[in-house]
Amino acid sequence: MKKYRYIGFLLSLLLLPTIVFAYSNKVILGGQNVGIEINTNGVLVVGFYKVNGVYNASRLLIGDYITKVNDKEVNTINELVTEIENNVVDNKITISYRRDNVNYSTILDLEYKDGVYKTGLYVKDTLLGNGTITYIDPESKIYGALGHNVVESITKDRIELRTGNIFKSSISSITKSNDGNPGSINTRFYRNYIYGNIKTNDLVGIYGNYLKEVPSDTLIEIAKIDDVKLGNAKIYTSLSNNEVKAYDINILRIDKSSDIKNFYFKVTDEELLTKAGGIVQGMSGSPIVQDNKLIGAVTHVTIDNVKLGYGVSIITMLETGDKEVE
Repeated sequence: MKKYRYIGFLLSLLLLPTIVFAYSNKVILGGQNVGIEINTNGVLVVGFYKVNGVYNASRLLIGDYITKVNDKEVNTINELVTEIENNVVDNKITISYRRDNVNYSTILDLEYKDGVYKTGLYVKDTLLGNGTITYIDPESKIYGALGHNVVESITKDRIELRTGNIFKSSISSITKSNDGNPGSINTRFYRNYIYGNIKTNDLVGIYGNYLKEVPSDTLIEIAKIDDVKLGNAKIYTSLSNNEVKAYDINILRIDKSSDIKNFYFKVTDEELLTKAGGIVQGMSGSPIVQDNKLIGAVTHVTIDNVKLGYGVSIITMLETGDKEVE
């Protein structure tokens, strides 16, 4: 009997699926700032106001996603308004909403005022921002950007993605970082000039299919985290005229066990410090290069010292993009 148990166990091991990643050994180096548009999977609740003198949506919480009105699916604010107007009865409406992947429903008491039904809800269906492309795979045309997920500024939660795009942006100015107050890259958006779609909003970045012609003159070899060492490295980013330049940093610590903060570094480049004061918002996703190999991307700034920041391993990003994007 024992012999058969051992044979059965061995067979079960042999039948386990194996994940094979297909990303390239060389990728196209990023560093370009892009606009980011994410459309939410449902209409996101971000606040409340009083209707008929009371808060009428007590069962809802900030961060919930409204998914239906009287069993009619809604994904945008326009769809939500239309379905309310078409289905309201005695100033009441039934809505369905999602919280932590669990579906609920409730009845809202509305107020009709100035030709509009007041719901008591502040909502969003789209988020706009900017960030930096880390890489484009020349074979699969999968790109990775940001190095961290997109969160809503009020809820602080990861946005549940329905659709999205990256598109052309033009840097208009830099708000410099100061300790305790990170600055930002300020841009003009050209939303009709789409570079690619967004397929996933993951812990370690946004990923999708790059839809424009892929440049072939900036190929760079990738490096595993075991090959990274303390000391000099560079980040590639754009601060003006959409020109990608290399800036010096010093890697102070390496953490192979972290999901997202694999490198701890200090900005040492005088030009970058003069222009930006350190790391600024919009720089997330900027490639980190050491010994002419791509090792990762900028992810976070330390608030109390804006010259210090964190980076994620490029292997983590490549594996995520390869797994999540078809």
